[in-house]
Amino acid sequence: MKQRTIGKRVEGVGIGLHKGEPIKLILEPLEADSGVVFYRSDMATSFKAEPSSVLNTQMATVIGNEKATVSTIEHLMSAINSYGIDNIRVILDANEVPVMDGSAISFCMMLDEAGIVELEADKKVIVVKREVEVREGDKYVKLTPSTNPKFNYTIKFENPVIGLQSYTFEFSKENFINQIARARTFGFLKDVQKLNSMGLALGGSLDNAVVIDGGKILNPEGLRFENEFVRHKILDAIGDISLLGAPMIGDYEAFAGSHDLNHKLTVALLSDEKNYEIITLSEATQKEYEKAFA
Repeated sequence: MKQRTIGKRVEGVGIGLHKGEPIKLILEPLEADSGVVFYRSDMATSFKAEPSSVLNTQMATVIGNEKATVSTIEHLMSAINSYGIDNIRVILDANEVPVMDGSAISFCMMLDEAGIVELEADKKVIVVKREVEVREGDKYVKLTPSTNPKFNYTIKFENPVIGLQSYTFEFSKENFINQIARARTFGFLKDVQKLNSMGLALGGSLDNAVVIDGGKILNPEGLRFENEFVRHKILDAIGDISLLGAPMIGDYEAFAGSHDLNHKLTVALLSDEKNYEIITLSEATQKEYEKAFA
């Protein structure tokens, strides 16, 4: 199995969630062993999508260096990872990835337009060798060995619109497009109003988020899935875990997880070489793992 990149350069424009201003997004092909590279065209600086680049996980996953940052990368990273893309350049003229409709489906459409091409180099994956867990109170995230990756997520909110929701997602590109990619980010009206007063979430609207007020959903079209909330949490988790720097072969499980816990989980996995193995998918090894890249 070979490494992948995109077939051509594609461009898009969307609103930034926090600043509320238009942001230009360009995706470009990269050669083998380049990884996912973010480039701030307005600051002339690049950084790779990897755990050491993570600077903040409070409200979204933020990566960067001493010169610049990019926020809210998780939806785009989720699509890139689920399409099996190993090498790509993400060019932005602002400090956040545009929110689009609050899901990953717009990024899937850009990747479909660009097309996927295989490179000469063999694909590398990171295989989970033993259980790794990060727990804070009753909240936890963990990785366990598996040759058929799954994301098993449970959320519990006091709000009756969400309540207790669980979903298990069997990882593949087709399943991602059909089951996860269209699930939108969500929030509560009172929290949005508070963020607006702080100069944040100025681009947030019913066009790019599911907004809940008390016991009702404000979006006139309602939900895209009955359990859209937990599906979006899986979307976020796929994006966060993809910062490992190579496709992950293992199972992910979470109860009330977060961007912060996901980042701590990637750091914990990589902190001990007994936790994982990086392997090259030659013809002899790819059969065991090829379903994950269908």
